[in-house]
Amino acid sequence: MERILKRGAPWLVALLAACTGSQPFPPGSLVTGVWGTQGAGLMADDTSAHVHVACTYGNLHQPLVTDPSGQFDLSGEYNITAHPVDLGILHPARFTGSIHGRKMALTVQLTDTAVTVGPVTLTFEVDPVMGPCPICFGPRMRAAEASRRR
Repeated sequence: MERILKRGAPWLVALLAACTGSQPFPPGSLVTGVWGTQGAGLMADDTSAHVHVACTYGNLHQPLVTDPSGQFDLSGEYNITAHPVDLGILHPARFTGSIHGRKMALTVQLTDTAVTVGPVTLTFEVDPVMGPCPICFGPRMRAAEASRRR
């Protein structure tokens, strides 16, 4: 490598730096932090994750860990009827997807109905833009945001 750099290949250094920085969660790792896009978000720590897609939400009560190929398939719960009145009906659900670089593909499948939410594509360290939905900035979202900013 040193020989290549001496022969005038500074582009290789930039390429290697870009590749290293674009993979914050290599396959087989614990996934944490805030992931967002327009209308969807995921906040994860080392024990759980909270998801919002439009005016729906759900929870994983376990760490979000990818397999060696960067994919995940985890069980949790999801509230598909959270708006306009949240009755607190949580359905068993599968959270499936994959992580490639700073992008996460996420789909939620309720296991007791035929309802599927997503797929959505979230970006690491991008704040979710949730729009006018009144449930999206409840205590859980505020707490996750406050702890992330500490």
